[in-house]
Amino acid sequence: MTTRIPRTALATAAAVAALAGLAQAPAAGAAPATPQADAAAAPAMAVAPYLYNGWGSPPDPKTVMDATGVKWFTLAFVLSNGTCDPQWDGSRPLSGGVDEGTVESVRAAGGDVIPSFGGWSGNKLESSCSSAQELAGAYQKVIDAYGLKAIDIDIEAEAYDSPEVQQRTVDALKAVKEANPGLKVFMTFGTGQDGPDTSLINRAAEAGLTVDSWTIMPFNFDGNGQNMGELSVRAAEGLKTAVKDAYGYSDDEAYRSTGISSMNGVTDVGETITPDDFRTLLGYAQEHNLARLTFWSVNRDRPCEGGGADSCSEVPQEPWEFTKVLAGYEGPAQESAR
Repeated sequence: MTTRIPRTALATAAAVAALAGLAQAPAAGAAPATPQADAAAAPAMAVAPYLYNGWGSPPDPKTVMDATGVKWFTLAFVLSNGTCDPQWDGSRPLSGGVDEGTVESVRAAGGDVIPSFGGWSGNKLESSCSSAQELAGAYQKVIDAYGLKAIDIDIEAEAYDSPEVQQRTVDALKAVKEANPGLKVFMTFGTGQDGPDTSLINRAAEAGLTVDSWTIMPFNFDGNGQNMGELSVRAAEGLKTAVKDAYGYSDDEAYRSTGISSMNGVTDVGETITPDDFRTLLGYAQEHNLARLTFWSVNRDRPCEGGGADSCSEVPQEPWEFTKVLAGYEGPAQESAR
């Protein structure tokens, strides 16, 4: 059994103490923070397809690892049970269930996981927790339960739309980063065809929060009938510009602080994303040293044999073909001297 690090009073106190220091956060208009020297995610971590135990006959992660070479998975989703208590899908406990079993299975095979908080549906901790302190404590509970190296905040729907929830999330993540040196934090959110809404990026920059990847989801954005690889690159260029402007980064720094999380196959609104589109994204990531390159979801990375959209891609493909394409990304090259 994989060693688990229990939550301790010390860890919780550290998160609260770190949050107290946020009173000194830079005011709007202050000089933006610069990315940490190790801001880009470690190469093995850059490609971590989403794996969801809630539906779609979840695949055995070791089978996927053996077939593709991928080592990391983004495990979805940590939600609220109606209070500020993190649970898988808002109903399954952190310990003793299928999700802990997935963590142990991946680690036993030489990989690791990145729990994802949020998603489109369900009760969000970011909304259910009443303060940044409480939200930081909820994040910390999951970090401690699994001894994590990284977390993903998939902020969508009403959580993204609320300025109050956005600020609570930013402040909580500042506390978490201070309490957990070296922890990677990925922020994942929707986008338009020319790039994302910039409210969360600007709010984070003004508060002095840097994350390891601002990651857009370039799908479900009226791309029907268009080349989704090229359209995704267009959106990613808009993201790069938004991050560059908010933080005062160079182009190279901005690219290294951004990422793409696509969707394989036929999307919720009928767009079609093919393995060739993923090859376009792979080339773009390699050219610009993106911090993250992933997709929703490995559950769907199979040809259809009578299954639904939650268990197959609905496009012609070999098993695990989308994962194999992105597994060719080795992560950002060594950062150039500034």
